[in-house]
Amino acid sequence: MDPPNQAFVKDLKMSTYQMDNLPFSCIICEKRFKKISQHKTHMRTHTGEKPFSCDVCQKSFLVKTSLKNHKRIHTGERPFLCSVCQHKFKTRNELKHHTLIHSGEKPFSCNICFLKFRQRQHLNTHVLAAHTKSKLFTCDICCKSFTLKSTLIQHIQTHTGEYRKFSCDICSKLIRGKHNLERHKRTHTGEKPFSCDVCQKAFSQKGNLDSHKKIHSNERPYSCVICQQTFKLKSDMKRHCFTHSGEKPFSCDVCPKSFLLKGQLKKHIVQVHVGVRNHSCTVCHKMFKQKVHLDYHMGTHNTEKRFSCDICQKSFSWKQSLDHHKFTHTGERQFSCSVCQKAFIKKHDLDDHLKIHIKPFSCEICNKAFSRKQSLKTYKISHTANAGEYTFSCHICQKAFLRKDSLVKHLKTHSEKQFSCHICHKLFSKKGSLKRHIIMTHVSGPPSVSFGQAPYIVE
Repeated sequence: MDPPNQAFVKDLKMSTYQMDNLPFSCIICEKRFKKISQHKTHMRTHTGEKPFSCDVCQKSFLVKTSLKNHKRIHTGERPFLCSVCQHKFKTRNELKHHTLIHSGEKPFSCNICFLKFRQRQHLNTHVLAAHTKSKLFTCDICCKSFTLKSTLIQHIQTHTGEYRKFSCDICSKLIRGKHNLERHKRTHTGEKPFSCDVCQKAFSQKGNLDSHKKIHSNERPYSCVICQQTFKLKSDMKRHCFTHSGEKPFSCDVCPKSFLLKGQLKKHIVQVHVGVRNHSCTVCHKMFKQKVHLDYHMGTHNTEKRFSCDICQKSFSWKQSLDHHKFTHTGERQFSCSVCQKAFIKKHDLDDHLKIHIKPFSCEICNKAFSRKQSLKTYKISHTANAGEYTFSCHICQKAFLRKDSLVKHLKTHSEKQFSCHICHKLFSKKGSLKRHIIMTHVSGPPSVSFGQAPYIVE
């Protein structure tokens, strides 16, 4: 049989199958249905009829099931329970989509790039956005075209100023987008459905899990063009580049202070200008602005020192303190400067050191350059200060200082020497002097030692 005849027979068989098994046909779009009830429901998509109305908010729906699911928004009913994390859902379909998070199953695959998705809707969106160049949806106001209808709807809201917001049923906060609402609710429930298959650490967002997984990989694809240091994350590389330029792109609207990271700016506003202290110590009731500060403070009440050095038997309350202490025995410095080859124990010490080689802040009077803006501001005082401006005077030796912090540092030279070398027991009045002593006397190599606990107080 010729190919054209084969195609005709195939179409005839399909037509016969549809006539026998899908007897009800739409007179508008010719779509066929097995049941007359399905046909009636479909016809409403053409007529716009929505016969099922909510008696609370008067919203209307095509089918009765949609109305039933909608009413649970008003009643708060969540009858469908996840057997894994006990999270509850309003509809069976929501539960079905949620369980795929735990199983990791992605049943819908793209035929072009073979990328997999949990929902068919996500696959359809992907195909349109990634593999289809046609833009079928056009804005009636500005004539701009879009691939997806949802993108067009969001765009139209920029003209009307109306944003569809969903209300959190726990804190009543309005959230733009249903997906964002679901993500917001996890801040209340503590749900972390995305788990690392290597270390089992859990996350509330998939993006955070994807970033975390790179910790277990040795791949470092992002490289600094100045010092060639490599990074696992692009964000880490960008953050590192600011240490060379001295740029701080995030500025406070209240005061002139600028920051390297957006998170640092937010923290600054809360701590300095808002002053909210929500975290309270259960022992002494001292208040803290950040939970991490409270957690560290709680260690001061815990007299138990569970972490012991296997070389000198010194004990510590924190494992991090023990790890830092061990470097005083090994002298290991794994972070090396690409300019002068000076080595450091900690990465942030290397980042601070690199600023020595880049000095973007220059004094307009004498052209002396500085790596930090604050250092330049402090130095400028030496040009403008008169003898009478040295207002901070030492009551022991009468030496005068421009700044109070310089006087406080100076007074320590007169005070009791409370910092003791744990190797030879020599005493020092400053922690920095103790560090230099250990490096120069007991540890060979370039100086940079981080201590687990300080100060070393003489008993």
